[in-house]
Amino acid sequence: MKWNKKDAPAELVKEISARYGCDLITASILIRRGITTPEALLYFLESDRRYMRSPFVLPGMEDAVERILAAKEEGERVLVFGDRDTDGITSIALLAGFLQRNNVDVRWKLPQGDEPYGLAMDAVEEFARDSGTLIITVDCGISNFNEIKRANELNIDVIVTDHHRPHEILPDAYTIVNPKVKTEGGVEYPFQELAGCGVAYKLVSALRFALKSSFYGHSICFMNVEPASDDTWVIDILKTRNLTVIDRLTEVIVPGTVSVSSTRLPAFLEGQQIFVYDAARQKNFLEKIFGRGVEFGMFDCAEIIAQMLPQTTGKSLLRLKEVSRIAHYTSQPLREIDVLFNLFVSFVQKKEQHHINDDDDDIQLAAIGTIADLMPLQDENRIIVRSGIAALLAKARPGISDLLYKQNLTSRNLSSVDISWQLTPVINAAGRLGEPDIPVKLLLTQDRVEREKLVTKIIELNEQRRRLADSTWDEKVLKRAEENSGRFAGKLVFADGNDIKRGVTGVMANRLTNKYHLPALILAYNEDIATGSMRSMRGYDLQGILDMGKDLFIDSGGHDYAAGFSLALDKVPEFLERLESFSSTIELVEENDIIEVDAELPLQYLTPEILKVIDTLEPFGKGHRDIYFIAHRLLIADISYVGKVESKHVKFMLDTGKYKWPALYWGGADRVSEEFKIGDAISAVFSVRRNFFNGMETPQMVIADIEKTGS
Repeated sequence: MKWNKKDAPAELVKEISARYGCDLITASILIRRGITTPEALLYFLESDRRYMRSPFVLPGMEDAVERILAAKEEGERVLVFGDRDTDGITSIALLAGFLQRNNVDVRWKLPQGDEPYGLAMDAVEEFARDSGTLIITVDCGISNFNEIKRANELNIDVIVTDHHRPHEILPDAYTIVNPKVKTEGGVEYPFQELAGCGVAYKLVSALRFALKSSFYGHSICFMNVEPASDDTWVIDILKTRNLTVIDRLTEVIVPGTVSVSSTRLPAFLEGQQIFVYDAARQKNFLEKIFGRGVEFGMFDCAEIIAQMLPQTTGKSLLRLKEVSRIAHYTSQPLREIDVLFNLFVSFVQKKEQHHINDDDDDIQLAAIGTIADLMPLQDENRIIVRSGIAALLAKARPGISDLLYKQNLTSRNLSSVDISWQLTPVINAAGRLGEPDIPVKLLLTQDRVEREKLVTKIIELNEQRRRLADSTWDEKVLKRAEENSGRFAGKLVFADGNDIKRGVTGVMANRLTNKYHLPALILAYNEDIATGSMRSMRGYDLQGILDMGKDLFIDSGGHDYAAGFSLALDKVPEFLERLESFSSTIELVEENDIIEVDAELPLQYLTPEILKVIDTLEPFGKGHRDIYFIAHRLLIADISYVGKVESKHVKFMLDTGKYKWPALYWGGADRVSEEFKIGDAISAVFSVRRNFFNGMETPQMVIADIEKTGS
């Protein structure tokens, strides 16, 4: 393998370190990963939930909240319908749990057994017979045109909350909350890669605000007047609704040259409450600009802000701007009006306790679902996952705590990797084996005895799923994939059969991509329906295949790298024929044997303190891989081999002169036995993590590649 360490200019490293208060190694890693803009750095260096965007920025959110509040007020019957995977399960538990706690007549449902993905026609009609009037989909619904049409015919409103890619035409729902759907004005949500549970968490946050805050449904203008250069004055106004900026106005005026009526101020401020900071000072400034005859009805919010944020007492907005943390994370200079607005939002969140208690429980579910659905750990997803894991470690919510105990994870300093490998597969197993209602019940029940029964059943299903996956892989999938190796222009790995259970198709497709480094498709046949699961690799967007067969599918959905569909069994030959022709157009990114190194560590830096850098840059996952360090002149103090049947892996003890590191080299046994011996000096590329054994925590290297440099 080749090792490549990109340049990180020393001056830029120092600048980022000084401005954001991070160490030099962390700054150099961020630079090498291209994370240098203030807006991008925010989500890597902060974890406070107040840095997340207002849920009301999502299109359709206020309409969704209003309809749900009306259902609560009128005692309507509500159905939450989701998907059977971990993202869908956590989404259901999040929303249904919130509605239950707030006395909404709610029930929930998701596909059972071999039922297809998405809102089911039978579920709609059954809910109508149960006198239901509102369905809220989570992690699905954006493709359920016929089901939503039928709901409308039955006088049932449908709110779609989803994160899958929409079609050009949207279903005729009451409203749609989806970060990938543009507003009527063509405006996109700034971050489109929220998981389904991320969208559900945003909806619950908006509902919590609506139920708790006196500012819900109110429009407020925040105004600030400040002197500028050349004898001009600047009047800044932010127009907000639900404490979310919806418009802004800036007027630059030379005093005495215009009347207030000839500016845009009267029209912009008409009918609005006006909040200012230090009303006496603002009134004085306005008199200098327009004279004494002009009156603005203003509310001075400085005093109430100081009650909750005493550090602001006696300080001007200019002074507060100088010490503002959020000011570091804007490309454009922060204006005093922005400081005022951010202060007021912080005041409201603290006063109304938006981010404690129930919110801690809810964000745990959002974090788990985001990790499970392999969403990019960037932007808001980083705060969701980081804050969710922190809340989980502080006090795991019921259901999750039971699963952690059964998985022997309670004593660990849980990471996103631990969750993805040891928690989410257990939750997924129930859905894959046709019983996804069990983990939903586990996450919603408050009965300890019931939780014990449910968690035991989930663990049993996970063991059953493992056995089924192993037997399916060895006896069916691998053999058939090899038989089909010449098909589809060598661009796609394929296996199918009526003896492949639908519940393991995703797992099998994932194994195929890892083995062959190609996109993979598994088709499972069940009676008259074929179900397909696809996983991708090497930069290929699976949407191309979904578009190619969309007229044949009963339903379809997914992401760029993981997708699925179902179609009638008699349509399979036509689909495969099309796929054979289409496969020649698949373009794959060439793989290379280059390891991108994030930072070089002198030996004196190789102490357990380096784990602080890892903690800062957690969580790791899709879109943000493990950190790779490089170090030279490491001395091999010991070599041992590990492996249950045959020794394929190596365990080193590496001496840095100051500290000895245990290091694992997976699959390196053959190479080490031929090329390396105790006493050799090596250069190594490696990641660093915590190892937990018998309640003890030790730092550990995981070797990616090594080279001998001497003895």
